Amino acid sequence: MYNKIYSSFIEKKAKKEKAFAVLIDPDKVTPAGIIELAAKCTAARVDYIFLGGSLVITDHLDECVQQLKASCDIPVILFPGSPSQVSRYADALLYLSMISGRNPELLIGQHVVSAAAVKKSQLEVISTGYMVIDGGAPTTVSYISNATPIPADKADIAMCTAMAGEMLGMKVIYMDAGSGARNPITETMISRVASQVEVPIIVGGGIRDAEKAYLNCKAGADIIVVGNAIEHDLSLIKELADAVHSSQKAFSR
Repeated sequence: MYNKIYSSFIEKKAKKEKAFAVLIDPDKVTPAGIIELAAKCTAARVDYIFLGGSLVITDHLDECVQQLKASCDIPVILFPGSPSQVSRYADALLYLSMISGRNPELLIGQHVVSAAAVKKSQLEVISTGYMVIDGGAPTTVSYISNATPIPADKADIAMCTAMAGEMLGMKVIYMDAGSGARNPITETMISRVASQVEVPIIVGGGIRDAEKAYLNCKAGADIIVVGNAIEHDLSLIKELADAVHSSQKAFSR
């Protein structure tokens, strides 16, 4: 499984380049919507498209991936909420282990169930330490996972959890407040994690404007992910992408 996508994560981090990813929920897009999204993402120079959700109830994941691939050249990375969310047409798969919770099914159980299908898919697999952070309101991911999120004001717990994930061999740390979170992850928490972790850090959940995306980059996030806010306002794609990409110049001085 060639590590082209992960290599791009590492290369960007080494150059202090920040990346922006648009998260698409297969349940919430139509074929026409995918074409429009792909066009706006291309125009905004979006770095990655993440595809998936905590509860995907439709059965057109393959079609979504294929249409995205036909509509743009942006890498499509699966962000699965269950073992069924695997498509061989994608470029890579974030193989999520929920290290912030104590639910064994999400630490290793579902991975055992999905291992054969994932291996057969020939997807690039990126081992990801997934950390759910309290966003001030119940989210789908916290409900489905049956796992208590890390408290928003416990930066040291997040830091130690991320350190443990890295030392266990996780290639990426993903900090997520969840779709529809009332409050995004604080810069303080991101900074604490970034100060002790060398692998790329992905941050998502509750980010609604360019300023917050910029500040998250300043705090140490390497990849910013936004989905819910964009569903309501596609014009945010360019604003957010510009903010994330502009941070490179500011932080490399």
